[in-house]
Amino acid sequence: MSTRFMILLGQPNALTCDRLGIIASRKFGGAVARNRAKRRLRELFRRRATAGDLHGLDIVAIAKAEIVRAPFDAVATDFLAALSKLRGAR
Repeated sequence: MSTRFMILLGQPNALTCDRLGIIASRKFGGAVARNRAKRRLRELFRRRATAGDLHGLDIVAIAKAEIVRAPFDAVATDFLAALSKLRGAR
């Protein structure tokens, strides 16, 4: 699922929990910007509502440069919408 701020890819795993992998390339600029993007994505992953799904997902989040400057609420809305689409696509 591609959004304004990130691309989310998902694959079912054999676990009962989700796992997150993050890709933030050097397009962002320096390490400060890349780390900020990663921190935002990790926090969104922690805050997501777990629906008690029996099967977990391996999620890869590929951050786009806009994620650093965008308001956190807008990024959160996009993340949750893309995650729900991923769960529905399984």
